Amino acid sequence: MLKRLASLALCACAPVHAAPLLDHGRLQQLANTPYWIALGHYETAKLGGWRSYVDDDAFFLAQDGAHHPDDELQATVEALYAPASLGDQHAQCRFPARTRWLREQLDLQDLPQPTCQEFNGWYQSVDPHSAALIFPAAYLNSPSSMFGHTLLRIDQSKTRSDDTTLLSYAINFGAYIEGSDNSILYAWKGLMGGYPGLFALMPYQEKLSEYRSLENRDLWEYQLDLTPEETGRMVEHVWELKQVQFDYFFFDENCSYRLLELLQVARPSLDLTSQFPLTAIPTDTVKAVRQSGLVSSVKYRPSRERELLARAEPLDHQEKQQVLAISADTAQLQNPEFTALPRPRQALVQDAAYRLERYRANGQERDAGQARRSFELLQAINRNPPPALDIERPGLPEDGHDSRTWQLGAGTREHRAYAEYGLRMAYHDLNDNAYGFPLGAQIEILQLKVRQYEGNDWQVQRLDLATIRSLTPRNELLKPWSWQVAGGLERVPGKHDDEVLVSHVNGGAGGTWQLADGLLGFALGTLRVEHHNDFAQFIAPAAGFNGGLLWRNGLGNMTLEAKGDYFSNGEVRRSVSLNQQWEISQNLGLRLSASREFSHLATAQNEVMLELKWYHY
Repeated sequence: MLKRLASLALCACAPVHAAPLLDHGRLQQLANTPYWIALGHYETAKLGGWRSYVDDDAFFLAQDGAHHPDDELQATVEALYAPASLGDQHAQCRFPARTRWLREQLDLQDLPQPTCQEFNGWYQSVDPHSAALIFPAAYLNSPSSMFGHTLLRIDQSKTRSDDTTLLSYAINFGAYIEGSDNSILYAWKGLMGGYPGLFALMPYQEKLSEYRSLENRDLWEYQLDLTPEETGRMVEHVWELKQVQFDYFFFDENCSYRLLELLQVARPSLDLTSQFPLTAIPTDTVKAVRQSGLVSSVKYRPSRERELLARAEPLDHQEKQQVLAISADTAQLQNPEFTALPRPRQALVQDAAYRLERYRANGQERDAGQARRSFELLQAINRNPPPALDIERPGLPEDGHDSRTWQLGAGTREHRAYAEYGLRMAYHDLNDNAYGFPLGAQIEILQLKVRQYEGNDWQVQRLDLATIRSLTPRNELLKPWSWQVAGGLERVPGKHDDEVLVSHVNGGAGGTWQLADGLLGFALGTLRVEHHNDFAQFIAPAAGFNGGLLWRNGLGNMTLEAKGDYFSNGEVRRSVSLNQQWEISQNLGLRLSASREFSHLATAQNEVMLELKWYHY
């Protein structure tokens, strides 16, 4: 009772401020301004009107503010005139970006002056001056990272002069995951919006360590030409979004889309999000930011894995064996075989051993023996330092082909001519135009192919929900597994030489080896589960193999591949195929495909097709 009386007394003693009466026309004009739409994260609803991407009632001051920008604006103006005694709970403290903009637009000179201790302390610690867009490149061995990721780095006023970017802050938007969902469940929930999305502000050094070390991903830093005022405006809005939940979807309402909205808050003249009505794949959004003229410079930070491989590249077989021995036991530094090496070669070997030891420690709990070996290797490196590591910068990821692909083909299957029409939503296979993509990477999502045979005979040839392949070469120092997974509908041989549309899920694992520069060989064991109308059982499992060659040549990429599936019901299905792509331009390719299929259910089938592929977002 005493607290309530004290609160009433404070309100009574506080200066009385009345919210201005807004003309309805002026209210509608401001509510439809792109900047207010950006602050509320509104989009046009499918049935008309508005809806906000924000899925959190705490973000809105009006009862139905998520669907009525004008009501939210009116409620915000009224809340700005609440008693200053509310302190950190005052609307001016909770919504500094809204406050700044409305004060400017409506010339609000008589606003109360609450003390916003929490916001002011937080803002001063961030000290926003400039910003950079950070793109950790795709990492195939993690389903959540296969398309890459984007975040923003907020630099302080002295960052550029003394290169202290590690002390900067990072703005990250991502799925909030409780517990430890497995990769399949994570992918499913990410596709279906099963996770809430949250903004977070954290030290940039933490994110840098996570991506370059724990996930072994290259980092690209795009310095933006935002002014200190624009950067500050964006950071104010991040405060408004603290602990505010969004829906999160991998393909559209994801990290990249949310950051584009922040950039539009920083610079209202930008129009970035309208370019992505269906999907927002990180490389496409980075390209949009560059095309907007925001990027002033680009910096490349290689992953620890790339640094290790670059250091070990000039070493011969015996020296690499010494790297393995020394990293396991630093007493090998006194081995006569090692000490007999010229000092420059010793420097390379022990530096590679140190990098290998640190690579192995990624994501592991601290081990006393490992820490001791690392320290001893550092001492040896200080006594005999190697030359600086010079890593050639790969092609800019956003300069690769666009993510969506339209396909038009013509071919024959056992003397039957056909035309084939296809659409793939995202975004790269082994034969696609290779610039900006790692050799051996394939990520295809939602691909439909329809054929029109002679006589106007139409049929669905395949519908791929997802096809993912990671063919990472093994070497003397690192032994990564290669793997693949796929699922959807496809045509396979059936009785009477017909093609039958079957549903399937398959996957496999094995190894990939670099046979020469630009030439990979791979061999995987596979498992397949299939529903086939010509089979007696509803579901038929199969074990098999998948092997071949991937060659980066003067025209483009070529694959020579052999597959086999041995079903439990006795069916045996094998195929051999050759695919060569001619890279006409960045977003145009011409592919020649030839294959021969064998099946116990049908006679052998030959097929040849020439296909034009247009990559277009």
